[in-house]
Amino acid sequence: MDRTFENKVSICRISRHCSSEELRSALAACNRDFTLFHTGNGEIAWVDGGLARMISVAADSGAALVYPDRFFEDRPAPVADWQKGSIRDDFDFGALQLCPTRLLREALESARTDFRFAALYDLRLRLSRLGDFVHINEFLYYEKEEDKRKSGEKLFDYVDPRNRDVQLEMEAACTLHLKALGAWLAPEFREPDLRDGVFPVEASVVIPCRNRVRTIGDALASALSQKTSFPFNVIVADDNSTDGTVEVIESYVAEDPRVILIRQDPGWHGIGGNWNAAVHSPQCGRFALQLDSDDVYSGPDTVQKFVDAFYAQNCAMVIGSYRITDFELNPLPPGVIDHREWTEENGLNNALRVNGLGAPRGFWTPLLRTIDFPCVKYGEDYAVALRICREYRIGRIWEPIYNCRRWNGNSDAALEIEKVNANNLYKDRLRTWELLARIEMNKNKQTI
Repeated sequence: MDRTFENKVSICRISRHCSSEELRSALAACNRDFTLFHTGNGEIAWVDGGLARMISVAADSGAALVYPDRFFEDRPAPVADWQKGSIRDDFDFGALQLCPTRLLREALESARTDFRFAALYDLRLRLSRLGDFVHINEFLYYEKEEDKRKSGEKLFDYVDPRNRDVQLEMEAACTLHLKALGAWLAPEFREPDLRDGVFPVEASVVIPCRNRVRTIGDALASALSQKTSFPFNVIVADDNSTDGTVEVIESYVAEDPRVILIRQDPGWHGIGGNWNAAVHSPQCGRFALQLDSDDVYSGPDTVQKFVDAFYAQNCAMVIGSYRITDFELNPLPPGVIDHREWTEENGLNNALRVNGLGAPRGFWTPLLRTIDFPCVKYGEDYAVALRICREYRIGRIWEPIYNCRRWNGNSDAALEIEKVNANNLYKDRLRTWELLARIEMNKNKQTI
């Protein structure tokens, strides 16, 4: 540390999953103007003047927390901008965050709940209600990169069943925050009239697709192998594939009248636009069920279980559980993803903390036609789910009914850190808009 600033900063080195007791003990020794949290596992080294710059920005902005970009050894590793919706517990601040000590103490003293794992997450949420979090878009330190896995291998860490106790505590901390913001919703649901309307089939398996010649046949075979007590079809929305994918789809169309091919025009659609084309097709069924073009259902009863869940739970959306596998369907860590921290009582709010809602997803088509997916390639399903669970019950299937195959051809298998940040930024923005809508919704309820 630059000795010029030793008298201004206390150092607090602590785990991201620390207890309330550990946090109070660590902060008790912090008695200078600012406290620098070091939450990484490795050692750090400052860029010349890095600490001084953090202190300067913190003082000038009056922020409750500042955090800069950093290098992983010699490779730039920027972090994302924080916003109101950045309330997921795995938000990447980097290893270093600087806070005014007086605000830390104010936030700590307002805590009324003790945690075993979520104390730092709870403290950050409390801090965010006291002031802004400022991202310094400058590379101010070097951090040793401890986790060198590809982005696709890190993708499911936040729902690893081995961390279930941690997830339950994070959920509790987030719920406290939502209530403090006025964004928490009580479990009061609108009831859909699921049998209203006339549809050509009871369910449609929807497969948005682009350049998946290696996998689209597997997805179609899985969909067509389903055994149901009702008629269903399979709608493939192809977004201008150029690798032979269309020819594979056409071979299935020729053999089975249940397969419907929608050819998109050459404009921009994203995955969301492909879903919209399928859902607004007059051939779409009462329920629209997800199947990604590189995944497969876990058995021939997935479509039946989906529809049964809609009627049994009287919900507008159903989310299943899935198993992570390799291309040959061999299980991969962390195994089954089921979001067991979700509860019916908190189901309207749970989606705001985690970065995804599980799979596969099924939708009540009449409602989906009034909402529509955003025309993006990432987060389109999350956007729709947030909107649905603002008012409607989400049903759950706890057993794995879907195999999510991880392979080098996945669109998120090995993303650069800038793309990971862009994806996370978009989902944080969706959460921000949803938080604002829910705060306004609660205000309107109070005035009625």
